[in-house]
Amino acid sequence: MEIVLSKILSQIRRQEDKLSSQMMPPAEEAYQMTLFLNEMLCAIKAQVLQNGFTDEQQEIDFFKNIKPQIMGKLIYYNKVFRIETTCPINNARIHQSYYENQLKVLQSEYMESVCNVDFYRYYRSGRTDRDHIYFRLGQINYHDGLKSGVFEIDLSFSTYYDNKIARIVANEMLYTYLLTKINPQESPDMVLANVDTNKDISWTNSQNALIELIYALYASASVSHGNIGIRQLALIFQVLFRTPLNDIHHAFHRMKTRSGSRTAFLDQLKTALEEYMDKDL
Repeated sequence: MEIVLSKILSQIRRQEDKLSSQMMPPAEEAYQMTLFLNEMLCAIKAQVLQNGFTDEQQEIDFFKNIKPQIMGKLIYYNKVFRIETTCPINNARIHQSYYENQLKVLQSEYMESVCNVDFYRYYRSGRTDRDHIYFRLGQINYHDGLKSGVFEIDLSFSTYYDNKIARIVANEMLYTYLLTKINPQESPDMVLANVDTNKDISWTNSQNALIELIYALYASASVSHGNIGIRQLALIFQVLFRTPLNDIHHAFHRMKTRSGSRTAFLDQLKTALEEYMDKDL
């Protein structure tokens, strides 16, 4: 059995882009992504149960790196759906207070149940010496005093600790989401005006070139292992370069139908880098 993380993340990003381009409300977008990810996870589960794993390393890789990314996104979008469907009526001050309270709840949960857990430190430090215990089926040690949630998981498709990573992934994405709600990215000019950055740093190429670069980083999962949305990634570049971008989705769709090279700026970067390398030869 072979399940490739890059292909899975690519499928998820395509669905996210598809829904985002339809400009639907955040709650509906989150709901549709929840359905999509749940279906994907069920299909992969059936594949795992039918075919199993070829060796120990493949099993560890699946439960440490692959399943948590899907499950993490699923938990994240379900939480976004719940947050958005209980959000008060459209009032700027009430909205900000609501999202700030949600962020406090998230931070409190993190302090109480995540950051002080030994496994969290193990995972964050990049250790692998206990992977054969944490990420293989049938290795749960109940003497560790695990939370009662361990009795609710499907032990044929979970090692318990893969769920813990999924929640770490989900909470990191939710943290970013809530921050952008508190500082709405629909008004990037307001964010840019309040950021104390070096005014000498600016983007001196075209907006389309910057959008092309942003989408390339997003498509390659080069930032936060792909666990950041295209809107959040675009906002980072807007803040960094103090350059407001207009509708990046429409700009991207126009790039897809360009005559000639659809990656003109990336082609230009490649040529410029190669010429610079040749100078040192």
